[in-house]
Amino acid sequence: MKKTKRIYIGKIPIGGGAAVAVQSMGNMPPHDAEKILAQITALAEADCEIVRLTVPDEKAAETFKIVKAQSPVPLIADIHFDHRLALMAIEAGADGLRINPGNIGSKDGVERVVKAADERKIPIRIGVNAGSIAKEKLKKFGGPTAEAMVESAMEHVRILEDLKFDLIKISIKASDIPKTLEAYRELSKRVDYPLHVGVSEAGTAFGGTIKSAIGIGILLNEGIGDTIRVSLTADPVIEVRTAYEILKALHIRQITPDIVSCPTCGRCEIDLLGMAERAEAELRKIKKPLKIAIMGCVVNGPGEAREADIGIAGGHDGGVIFKDGKILRKEPADRLYSALMEEIAKI
Repeated sequence: MKKTKRIYIGKIPIGGGAAVAVQSMGNMPPHDAEKILAQITALAEADCEIVRLTVPDEKAAETFKIVKAQSPVPLIADIHFDHRLALMAIEAGADGLRINPGNIGSKDGVERVVKAADERKIPIRIGVNAGSIAKEKLKKFGGPTAEAMVESAMEHVRILEDLKFDLIKISIKASDIPKTLEAYRELSKRVDYPLHVGVSEAGTAFGGTIKSAIGIGILLNEGIGDTIRVSLTADPVIEVRTAYEILKALHIRQITPDIVSCPTCGRCEIDLLGMAERAEAELRKIKKPLKIAIMGCVVNGPGEAREADIGIAGGHDGGVIFKDGKILRKEPADRLYSALMEEIAKI
């Protein structure tokens, strides 16, 4: 990964060689502290490390303070157009701000926000999306191009730098993958601030997961990205699980078991789909980087999953348990799954 400047969101290290952090955003009504806290708790249980909350008005800022006092994870306040809300969020204990200095008010207001953030060592994330580029930039570049996004981000960066503030994180997203890649690559050349990576408005849990895996995955594989968020029209918990699967697939970070399972063919005589889905749900609770294979064929199963720590391969009237590519024993069909879980528990 590219070595970037180290900052902290609460106690979570960002950049400077730290592990890529997983972030999500709450989508509960901004004035309902009970629902917001319930969602944050669910996200924390799914290993989400940072949660961003929108703060659109003063009542939401008051709710943010209540939530912050009870939150199990660091919280970032998302602010637009009103510097006073940013000041309220800072007073409420926000661990980070997501603002664009150029659109939160007067120069004096920006200076007040930056001064307050600097005193408390609260990072500011500059967030530029293809859909929110200023009209003059659109005219200059002929639309929401990658160049327009980068120049917009750099303008906001310069505002903070002119105020001697460098606890900065930047995101520069579009829903178009090639445009997102181009923008992040160029931005990464220009700055050494931590980058928050994602594909904006990626879509539903199915299509959005594919777009996010491609966009985020390519950037991470090139060493670009210090925090990630998978933006889905879905439960934010799914965002977090998807994010970890992307990190796991790239061998960047693994906190739960990796399940290898075959696509099945006519040789499969066991309920492989049911076993694989059940295992995925149950093994999510295990915080150990195991590789577990669930294969439907004793002909190729153990060989194809030779690198797995442990696994099963189905056969006629049952199957085998294998470990490190070697068969341990045979088990009847009704015992195959439970026997696998028993062996995993031993590990």
